Amino acid sequence: MGKNKQKKFDEMKDFSNVFQCGFRDVQSGSDITKMAGHWNELYFHNDNPITLELGCGHGEYTVGLAQRNPSRNYIGIDIKGSRMWVGAKEALQTGLNNVAFLRTQIELLPNFFSTDEIDEIWITFPDPQMKKATKRLTSTYFMQRYMKVMRNQGVINLKTDSPFLYTYTKAMLETNHLTFTADTDDLYAKGDEEWLDAGGLQTYYERQWLDRGFTIKYLRWLLPSKTDWQEPDIEIEKDTYRSYNRTYSQSNKPAIKD
Repeated sequence: MGKNKQKKFDEMKDFSNVFQCGFRDVQSGSDITKMAGHWNELYFHNDNPITLELGCGHGEYTVGLAQRNPSRNYIGIDIKGSRMWVGAKEALQTGLNNVAFLRTQIELLPNFFSTDEIDEIWITFPDPQMKKATKRLTSTYFMQRYMKVMRNQGVINLKTDSPFLYTYTKAMLETNHLTFTADTDDLYAKGDEEWLDAGGLQTYYERQWLDRGFTIKYLRWLLPSKTDWQEPDIEIEKDTYRSYNRTYSQSNKPAIKD
């Protein structure tokens, strides 16, 4: 591990807005699992609805949403702590008290939140995981985990550059008869206020996709309580492009579109 990355890990241990708990910690009964059902009481000290950003990376989307919506609470979740350090530090420096970060595997969500505790989920530019459906953050495997912590008919948002993931997710929703409340394969072509929450805030990575000429796809749907989940039985053309090395600095803030 590089010295700079280790320095971030060491510093983040003292961040009041960061909680860290991996699989082994869950098995050994970490105190962080006792937060389940009590995030508003023990951390946020209010009764505002909680939104999760899954795979939050540097946390700039989590922080941006929290700045926009002070009457909601936000928790960014990722396993890569050196990235999370950026957003967590900014939230502390700017005094945002409606933001927290949880460093853990997304598969472990039911260990940290209770039934009906989460109101909304954002999934922003995840790896499309074209080889294995159960690794996709919009698969039925993950829907069943989200269902354990979300209120009935809670809201899930997906922003992606990937035609593969967009097509797969639509097929998954249709196969399971889930209700769409938004659907576009070119978010910034819409241009009206209906899409402001999804389109007005852009991450650093999102701007890179746009600079490369890719359109941004957006889906929003409601997650019901159900037991009969089915994976879609379709062939989907795989994406023909790959990500490339990206650099990031603290000066790279999320852009706000007018």
